[in-house]
Amino acid sequence: MILQRIGNRGIQLGSLFDKAASRYPAGVVVLDHDLHIVPELGRTLIMSSLADLVDDFASRLWAAEVRPGDHVVIYKSDSFDILLLAVAVARIGAIPVLLSPKLDGATVAGLLPRTGRPYLLSDQEKLDAELPASVFDLAETVLLASGSHPNAIELAGLAGVTRVDPVLMPPDHPTLVTHTSGTTGTPKLAVHTGRSLQARYRPQASAFALLRRRETVAMHVSFVHSRIITATAIALYRGLPLLVLADDDPDHVAGIFAALRPGVIEAHPNSFMRWEELADDPRRPLANVKLFSSTFDAIHPRTVQRLLRATERRAPLFGQLYGQSETGPIVLRTYSRRRSPDADGRCVGFPFPGMTGIRITSRDGRPTGKSSPGYIEVRSDGRAVTFLGEPARYAEQANGSWWRMGDLGYRSRWGCLHLLDREVDEIPGFGSTLAAEDLLLSKLADLAEVVIIPGPDGSVLPVISTKDDAPLDPAAWRAAAVDLPPMADPVHKPLAELPHTATTKIKRLELARTLADEFARSSSPTERAHPSPRST
Repeated sequence: MILQRIGNRGIQLGSLFDKAASRYPAGVVVLDHDLHIVPELGRTLIMSSLADLVDDFASRLWAAEVRPGDHVVIYKSDSFDILLLAVAVARIGAIPVLLSPKLDGATVAGLLPRTGRPYLLSDQEKLDAELPASVFDLAETVLLASGSHPNAIELAGLAGVTRVDPVLMPPDHPTLVTHTSGTTGTPKLAVHTGRSLQARYRPQASAFALLRRRETVAMHVSFVHSRIITATAIALYRGLPLLVLADDDPDHVAGIFAALRPGVIEAHPNSFMRWEELADDPRRPLANVKLFSSTFDAIHPRTVQRLLRATERRAPLFGQLYGQSETGPIVLRTYSRRRSPDADGRCVGFPFPGMTGIRITSRDGRPTGKSSPGYIEVRSDGRAVTFLGEPARYAEQANGSWWRMGDLGYRSRWGCLHLLDREVDEIPGFGSTLAAEDLLLSKLADLAEVVIIPGPDGSVLPVISTKDDAPLDPAAWRAAAVDLPPMADPVHKPLAELPHTATTKIKRLELARTLADEFARSSSPTERAHPSPRST
C-alpha cells in the first residue's frame, strides 16, 4: 500500500489562529474557565482577538530572547492558554514542548535535559508547589505565564513590546513536541513536524464531512495532547463555534451543554464514561448531538450506547479513533443506534484508505487470530519523527515504515482490527482483560470503572470504582463474572484515587505497584498489629 503524500505542505502551527481569523474573523471560542495569561479577556473569545493575543505573546517571547530552533518547555496550570502559548512559541520558529500539568515536578525536571537546555515556561503555582529548585539550573531561562518569582522573567512585564514578524519553518522541521501517556513508565517526548501534523489532520477532518449543517463543537481534550492541535484546527478552519472545556465534572458539563447545545462532542474515552449520567439528566444536555468523537483509545460499548440513546438527532453517530501519541489516528469505527449493544467493543475499526495501514505480526510463528493475537504494527505519514533525546528508544519501535504500537490484537476476516491488550498488561492464560472489562461494565450499571491487573499474590485482580462510591452488590458481581476466568474478589477504590494519565487513562502498572505496596504493608507484623483502613 502506498501512502498518499500529495499536497501535504504541512501545518504551520504558528499561523493556526491567523489562518482561522482570515477566514472567519468573527468566529467564536467559548471557554469554561479564565485564561491565566489574560483573565480579563473573559470566556467568550473572538477569533481576531485570539490571533492578536498569540501575536502579542509571540513578541513577548522574542523579547525574552527566545529564537528559532529553541525548545520552550511549557509546564503550567491547566488552561486553554497552554495551546495559545504553544502557537505563540511556534510563531517565532521555536519548538514548544508540552508537558501535562498532571506530571509531578520531579518528572518534569527529569525530562528537561532531553531537550538540551530549554526555556521553561511555567507559572507561580507550579514553581511554588511542584517544581524543584534545580529547574533554574536545567533551563536557559524560566519564564512565567502568570504570577511572579524573583528568579524568573514575567511575560506580563513584557506587555507592549514591539511586534515581530512570524517565522515560517520548513514542513519537515520539528514544530511541536508532546509526551506519550506514560502508562508504561516515564513519558517519551514525541517530535512532530508540520508535515506529520497535516497527515494527522486529513483523516480526522474526514469525519466532519458527515455534518450537513453548522454545528457547535464541544471539546474536552488534554491541552498537551497532539490531538488538541488538529481538533482545534478542524473546527476553526470551518468557522464552527468552539466550546473548550477544562473541567469534565458531569454536573458542570451538563449545565454548559444544556445552554449551548453542541452538535459535535470530542473527548477522551474516560470522560465519555463519566458523562454517561448525562443521558438521564432532565436538562437533556446531549439532545442536540449529531456526532460523538472519541480520541485514540478503545471505548466501552456501554458508554457508546448510553450516549447515543440520549440524543434526539436523527441518525447520530459515535466515531472511535484508535492510535497513539506517536502515530496519530490509525483506524476508525463508527457506531449508530442500530448497532447491537452486544457488539464486540474490541473491534476498533478499519484503516483510512490511502493514509494509514495496519498489520499483525506473529509472536510465536503461528498464524494470528483471536486465540493467538500478535503484535499490532501500523504505518502512517502522521508518525512522530523521533523521541527527543532518546533516538535509540524510538528505533526499538520502528521497523522501516512500520511502527510497533505495543498492543496485542488480530484482524477479523473482514479486516477489522481487534485490540485485546497492551503487551505489558497481558495476563497469561486469562484472555483479553479489555474484553472482560467491557463485559463487566455492560452487566453492572453501577460500575464507573473496572481495571483488571495482576494481583500482588499472583492472582488476577479486578479493581473497581462505582458511581458515588456506593457499595457493589457481591451477588451481582459474581453473576456478571460467572463466564470469565477465575479472579480474586474485587478491590473497591474511589475513581479519584486511581492514577490517571493526561488523557485520563488508568496507569495500570502504577496501580499494580501501589496495590502491591499496600499488600506488603498489610502483611507486615506492624500492620497486622495496627491495621489501616482499606477499601474492599
